Amino acid sequence: MFGKLFSGLFGGGSGSGASATRHQGIEHKGYTITPAPLQRDGQWQLAGTITKPAEDGSLREHRLIRADLMPSEDAAVEFCIRKGKQVIDEQGDGIFN
Repeated sequence: MFGKLFSGLFGGGSGSGASATRHQGIEHKGYTITPAPLQRDGQWQLAGTITKPAEDGSLREHRLIRADLMPSEDAAVEFCIRKGKQVIDEQGDGIFN
């Protein structure tokens, strides 16, 4: 009983969670945008990461997630890439602050 309660509260259970499909990252101006849409109530939520190597060799990462829901996983992936490019173009390294 509690397992179902907590999984529902923290994003587990049916109707939510990460896509089982892993998507290829795309390069944009030295950053990598990797879509990772989430399934929500039969639709797909825009989610992914924007990464860039730091000067010290570590990897800087920004989690991109929006409330937007798409009817298909492919649409969510396409929108994530478009939104990721927009964020990079507008904010550059400021996304890591």
